[in-house]
Amino acid sequence: MNMVDLVLTVCLLANPSDCRNEHLLFESRGSLFQCMILAPAEIAKWSGQHPAVRIVRWKCAFPDKGRKV
Repeated sequence: MNMVDLVLTVCLLANPSDCRNEHLLFESRGSLFQCMILAPAEIAKWSGQHPAVRIVRWKCAFPDKGRKV
């Protein structure tokens, strides 16, 4: 199964300088471009479940080869 990594950079609303990366892995539907098309819906869903943070940046990437999926 091919996976794609949606990488969100999120910052705490209470402390905007406290940021971290969150990784959402899901099945690839062929390309990173497809990830870019599907990402906004996933981002909205994740954001609704995490109201204490604000998403400041996001990108699609293939997962690191050494990372367990």
